[in-house]
Amino acid sequence: MFSHITQNWRGRPLVSHDVIIHLIAATTTQRGLTIQAELDRGRYPTGITVPDDELAAVNLKRADFHGDWNYRILPTRTNKN
Repeated sequence: MFSHITQNWRGRPLVSHDVIIHLIAATTTQRGLTIQAELDRGRYPTGITVPDDELAAVNLKRADFHGDWNYRILPTRTNKN
């Protein structure tokens, strides 16, 4: 959806969170897909890192085209004994 969002706000000044949220929420596609958007005002800790072994365990399926940017996160497979 990001490509549709950026097309929708192209050339418009992003001067506040409200403007950004409204532009995102006003984005639609020709096939009728719509977006719901709201500002999350929660506070989240910074500086948290994911250990290498945990990150390596994420089941990523990279796309053939620009796999660094385009991928799916699939369920992690578990071994049932």
